Amino acid sequence: MTSRTCGSTVSKAAAASCGAAILALSAVPAQAHVKWFAPYIVGAPPAPVIRTLQDGWFWLGIGLVLIFFIIARLVERSYYGKPVLDGLDRITQPLWNRLDDYVRAIVAAFFVSIFSVGGVYLTPDLKTPAEWVSWMQLVIAALIFWKGTMWIAGIGIIALWLLALRDYDLFHLFDYLALGVGVAGYLILAGSSRENWRVHRFEVLRWGLAIALMWSSLEKFAYPEWFYPLVEEKPFLTFGLPRDGFIPMAGVAEFTMGFGLLWTPLIRRLSAVALFLIFSAAVWPFGRIEIIGHGLIMAILLAVAADHSREQHVLEKFKTPARNIPAGLAAALALFVTSYWGLHAVFYGPDGYVGPPTEERATHSHNPEQPHGPEAEGGIGAPPTRR
Repeated sequence: MTSRTCGSTVSKAAAASCGAAILALSAVPAQAHVKWFAPYIVGAPPAPVIRTLQDGWFWLGIGLVLIFFIIARLVERSYYGKPVLDGLDRITQPLWNRLDDYVRAIVAAFFVSIFSVGGVYLTPDLKTPAEWVSWMQLVIAALIFWKGTMWIAGIGIIALWLLALRDYDLFHLFDYLALGVGVAGYLILAGSSRENWRVHRFEVLRWGLAIALMWSSLEKFAYPEWFYPLVEEKPFLTFGLPRDGFIPMAGVAEFTMGFGLLWTPLIRRLSAVALFLIFSAAVWPFGRIEIIGHGLIMAILLAVAADHSREQHVLEKFKTPARNIPAGLAAALALFVTSYWGLHAVFYGPDGYVGPPTEERATHSHNPEQPHGPEAEGGIGAPPTRR
């Protein structure tokens, strides 16, 4: 077979998986983290799981993504799998050559950004009046540039998460635990002199991101009404979909693509590209807060897309057949849904906890008539002011 013919065939094979990806993503608009832009309360009772299971939009999203994953896996297992992965390697070679420098730079840049914003622990909704917290973030950024101090920066990230427990519920902070541990784990392993530890640094980072995305996506099923103010303020986000169709499909996209980051090399790299495009689309409508909050996630997604490693250290034999993808996704959904709804019941009781009325902070406001809190005036938790 000539190189030209081979290239044409490979292109057709790759186009098949990309076509399914486009089909799956065509109904998925830009996504923003709702807790940064709309009032909410973590203790409010979540919607029953059965409501999601009876939603046709949910199953449509699942079906489209499964088509994408199965086609991608069939291509990956075929004769054309290696040429497709080799092509991705060539495209991302410049980033792969400096991947450690890139990840360290973007983590440091993130902490400089939140230092500049001030008044937050790790993300825009975790606000704090303590000025010294911002200086701690700047120190963490500085420690990342020396290999011998990277492990201290990693411990510093975990310390910031633990400090936030003084002001925020543990269940709320679960949103940021996996990603924080993933980034901290990367810094600790990357700074290690033991090569058998260092080799797992990107894998730890990827797992942390994947778990964080799958966990936070469940808000779209548990609290779809949290997203109503955003959709009403910016109706173009839905690309013409009905509001109650857009929200579950957005949740499906975030969960399944997060799941895809844990699967085989081609699926995880295509999932990373798809998620990067979805998050990038949210930057224009939501602005600076969105790019600061999600900039680290977007940068890590590029690192996953550029990762040339093809080893699989978890359930390698199970992931090999394409027919196991639906079973794996079903198991992941069952695990995360059970954990989310179960832990919420443990923390707040089966009926949730709204609490006594207060008008102090949108992120902690409790009002039985407005279970997701009043709007903050001009800060995080308030919809953007109309011009």
